[in-house]
Amino acid sequence: MSDIRISTDQAPAPAHTFSQGVVRGGLLQVSGQGPVDPETNEYLHPGDVKAQTVRTLQNVEAILAAAGAGFDDVLMLRVYLTSRDDFAAMNEAYGEFIGSRVVEGGILPSRTTVMTGLPREEMLVEIDALAVAR
Repeated sequence: MSDIRISTDQAPAPAHTFSQGVVRGGLLQVSGQGPVDPETNEYLHPGDVKAQTVRTLQNVEAILAAAGAGFDDVLMLRVYLTSRDDFAAMNEAYGEFIGSRVVEGGILPSRTTVMTGLPREEMLVEIDALAVAR
């Protein structure tokens, strides 16, 4: 099976140093996404981790869709937060978003959450995904 680069204008354009997503060996890796508007490439919702989480997950979802996948295909999501204080608000927005997209009775993706610095000061959250390619 050959490698496939995933690209969509429904998610922010990637930097010239990486792809939005790559399919290899039956797996889809979605690059880390942030709260960026794909049309304007502007960072949205300064200071609001819940809104940033939703926008970030929408960007992940767009790349999944470009590869013919959805959240039911996701094995693992990695969430990077800049502040432990934002965990509860992120988790609430994350739970609502993912819960509305996983088929009832389906298996929720695994998740790791890490507190770290992020590339842009206005970013409170970044999320990447590992999924089964269909």
